[in-house]
Amino acid sequence: MVIMINFVYQLNCPKKRGKINDPYSNAVAERINGIIKNEFELLYFGNPSYLSLTNSQLVLRLPEVEKNDTVPEHFKKEATASVPIEDIGIIILDHKQITITQALIEALLDNNVALITCDSTHHPTGLMLPLCGNTIQNERFRAQLDATEPLKKQLWAQTISQKIKNQAAMFGSKNIDNSYLIPLYRNVKSGDTDNCEATAAAHYWGKIFNSLPTVSSFKRFREGLPPNNYLNYGYALLRATMARSIVGAGLLPTLGIFHHNRYNAYCLADDLMEPYRPYVDKVVYSIIEEKGINEDIPKEIKALLLQIPAMDVLMDGEKSPLMNATQRTAASLVKCFAGEQRKLVYPEFI
Repeated sequence: MVIMINFVYQLNCPKKRGKINDPYSNAVAERINGIIKNEFELLYFGNPSYLSLTNSQLVLRLPEVEKNDTVPEHFKKEATASVPIEDIGIIILDHKQITITQALIEALLDNNVALITCDSTHHPTGLMLPLCGNTIQNERFRAQLDATEPLKKQLWAQTISQKIKNQAAMFGSKNIDNSYLIPLYRNVKSGDTDNCEATAAAHYWGKIFNSLPTVSSFKRFREGLPPNNYLNYGYALLRATMARSIVGAGLLPTLGIFHHNRYNAYCLADDLMEPYRPYVDKVVYSIIEEKGINEDIPKEIKALLLQIPAMDVLMDGEKSPLMNATQRTAASLVKCFAGEQRKLVYPEFI
């Protein structure tokens, strides 16, 4: 589902209005485009904004436009947009001069919207999710808490096997030899006791970006040199998307099947997102091919990274947006905890 802001569309769509030469139209459109990136159920705000709630809709107002005496009044009135709360999945707040009302926050959490805040470097730093995301949450909490160690080890083995399989497919899509990874994903034992994940990671990161002419001696570290910054941003979006799906499925995002860091509130999200990571790598690889590497993340690159929740993945032979796929993965885990099935549903890399 693609959410479009009507007046943004009218100001910029040549099919509706033709080529626009009005400087006021272009100025307003440029400001609004800097505030909202419209993707699948995702809204990004990167400029001063006032966000409120009216009739179950998020209402956006632009103080820079409203307070500008050089802008005609009719354009000031047009510089307002609204989006139905039910159409929103993720919101990213990336400016210190954004004001959001308590009523809007309440409505967003009631609709299981993931609210992400960014720090002064414009990287995601906080995530707000509802405490109650499912009507039978207590029942699912109990099933999650009662899950046996053998079951969790089997689920982790499935997770790592699919992650390495997707990494191998990522290699194949870029004409990189993947013969080393294939036997690894085929031989992951319960609980990954042979640590196939780490073995695959060392091989994967040693080759994936170093195959590009603009990258040399890449090492994957969170605080490392670019394109680590691109990966961090993409993984943060993926983590928030998965955490939202987990809460919506009625599970505790803190209680993982493998990760168990006492300071990590999203251990289960970190578990289930593993097979999805190569999709982020794919986007970052394409960005480097087309745009090169930057120390910072400019708006044009950030816009490409923001497409991650909407990108197509393959599940059971059918394409679906990644955000939908994470919901299916979380739902399959619920069934595994309930004893209704023994296999998690993960995407195949395309």
